[in-house]
Amino acid sequence: MQDLTALFQPVVESMGYELVGVEFHGGEHHGILRLYIDREKGITVDDCAAVSHQISALLDVEDPIPQAFDLEVSSPGINRPLFKLPDYERFNGLKAKIKLSVAQNGRKNFSGILMGTKQENVLINVDNEMFELPFHDIAKANLVGQI
Repeated sequence: MQDLTALFQPVVESMGYELVGVEFHGGEHHGILRLYIDREKGITVDDCAAVSHQISALLDVEDPIPQAFDLEVSSPGINRPLFKLPDYERFNGLKAKIKLSVAQNGRKNFSGILMGTKQENVLINVDNEMFELPFHDIAKANLVGQI
């Protein structure tokens, strides 16, 4: 499967939106392709519909996913997912939850205040203890009740 973010980003940006991230959850027979979009003045249902229409047309031409799936386009919402390393700098000082794919210090789950990045690592303060988490080990991360 080709890099979906690279495929969708030019289309979404040409429409005046930021492509926050892309998720694909493949089921045995049917999957869900979810795009998160944003812009400074917020996202409406009409914005999601417009992007969905354009992405659907692109998917019909490119056919990058070899199984049946539903396309969902939405705002990142109050618990905004974090997909890119610069997201952790952008939301420095806000509360986040991070789940690692590989345990660090005997744990995979961290909930605390983002403190930016250091090279390819994410810094998070959990109960006044600083953790430096390798970005490539992050399975899932999102802000908690912010924005």
